[in-house]
Amino acid sequence: QIRGEIIQIGAVRVTEAEQVADEFQIMVRPKFYRHLNRRVSKLTGIKENRLRDEGVPFPEAVERFLAWCGEDIVFLTWGFDDIGILRENLQLFGLDTGFTQRWYNVQMIFNAQTDGSNSQKALKSAMETLGIEATRPAHDALGDAYHTALICARLDLRKGMREYDEALKSHENGFHGAELPGCIARKVFYDYPDKYAALGAMAGEENLCPVCGSRMLGSRWFAQPGHRYMDLAACPEHGKFLIRVRLSNQEDGTVRVSRLTYEATSEAAEAYARRAEKAEPEEAAARPRRRRRRRAAPRQE
Repeated sequence: QIRGEIIQIGAVRVTEAEQVADEFQIMVRPKFYRHLNRRVSKLTGIKENRLRDEGVPFPEAVERFLAWCGEDIVFLTWGFDDIGILRENLQLFGLDTGFTQRWYNVQMIFNAQTDGSNSQKALKSAMETLGIEATRPAHDALGDAYHTALICARLDLRKGMREYDEALKSHENGFHGAELPGCIARKVFYDYPDKYAALGAMAGEENLCPVCGSRMLGSRWFAQPGHRYMDLAACPEHGKFLIRVRLSNQEDGTVRVSRLTYEATSEAAEAYARRAEKAEPEEAAARPRRRRRRRAAPRQE
């Protein structure tokens, strides 16, 4: 089970003096997901014909990337997901994941050296905080890597790496590991074009069992105040879990999702039925509601 095939690798080398050096970019021709998701294409601007014309097989792309990286690699990412997705793809193709062991989430270093918060900030927001002007396209592998490198140049990376474990612990206690009764998993997702795509992903490809990672089957979303929704999902092997999500509109027009997974025996899950009776069902898993025509009557929702 993977969250998606990598279609582009972009990286910028940062020297020991914390200066931006050379760049690397390569397009990857997908093997398993032959048709590019429309949401991904719209967000990145990448078209299927570009992948066919410029893309190389993933193993070749990794080989070229590692040749460019050289030895003694340390990866700096913006967020927790990039390395995990890279490892999933490496494992899918039977490739070694050992080179991914040393990495740091620059978000944690940025938070520790700016406002001290535990929140996961968008790349654009961090750039604005540091007064960095965007000169590359957003949601592009090389563009995002370049802007992350500019942020790194404004931070004390050596200090950030030394204190990273403490920053990570603070983050886990605040964002991922807050004391919410029965909550067993928390995760944030970015860059959905609208709430329909967001809820569709939460009910589809991102609706994974917190125990085994298998796809779960949801029932239906019920709306709650504050752009919140809840659903009861079931894993064939590990049973039911309550899923609660909160949608937030971002400055760039995309939607961010904060997703919480609860045990079926938690108070939140036990209250699901009572709340569901009062909540308005949200038919937004994949598309807006369709208008229906009744015989001898005007159109109604």
